[in-house]
Amino acid sequence: MRNIFLFIRRFFNLILFFVLQGVAIYILATYNKTHEAVLGAVANEVTGNISQQYNNVEYYFQLKKTNEALAKENAQLRNQLKSSFDNPDTALVVKTDSLLKDTLGLVRKYNFLYAKVVNNSFTEENNYITLHRGALQGVTTNMAVIGPEGIVGKVIMVSDNYSRVMSLLNRKSKVSAMLKKGFYSGDLEWDGGNPAFLTLSKISKSAQPKKGDTVLTSNISEKLSFPPGLVVGTVEAIIPDTESSFLTLKIRSATNFFSLQYVYLTGNLLGKEQQDLEDKTPKD
Repeated sequence: MRNIFLFIRRFFNLILFFVLQGVAIYILATYNKTHEAVLGAVANEVTGNISQQYNNVEYYFQLKKTNEALAKENAQLRNQLKSSFDNPDTALVVKTDSLLKDTLGLVRKYNFLYAKVVNNSFTEENNYITLHRGALQGVTTNMAVIGPEGIVGKVIMVSDNYSRVMSLLNRKSKVSAMLKKGFYSGDLEWDGGNPAFLTLSKISKSAQPKKGDTVLTSNISEKLSFPPGLVVGTVEAIIPDTESSFLTLKIRSATNFFSLQYVYLTGNLLGKEQQDLEDKTPKD
């Protein structure tokens, strides 16, 4: 207490100056409209900047919840896409299918689930991704994995709460893809080099592709997992083969494997029916 009084006594003149200054500013702002408006604007600017900084800090700590909410909303929107349903090409319905149908009678063909990436490699020859969603949440093997901008890979292992994905950046990965222009199909693989690029082989020279052409998943994607028409990437370079009638294309991947946070899993609900039918085809 004694130190406080000594401090006040020592700086009494300075303290008195600030007090009187404050009183003067208050009187000036209260009884002079011009100065009141100016000081009010300054005060609003200061408090606005402070509030903005506070909101920025709060927003940063809320990013995790925001991203998760957006991923959940996107999964719901994908489930409502017309391409997620299939309309049988028949006018006669003999038996009601047990699969989910919408109000127009369309049968759901693809179902989308969102998942958080908890582990991701992209520097190995064979890269894998771990997702925090497993069998208890509806994940099965061979489900396709899609990112916000393009395809990512395929589920190969599932536990109760986690799933393991074979990334496109894996020498064992092979997906059927096609050029958007002309629908020419080929095999999409990774050569083990730059993670930003993939290779599309067995493209007919008659396709006459150009740099910048869009590449999509085809309607004969491996195991019928990937819905057709999903973005794979764009043509970066064309590698001719003088000894065959095919081209090899260097594809810039639409997916940025360096920054994956959330992905979507989907499976063809009618795939098993199609596969069973094809397996019954008589062998020559």
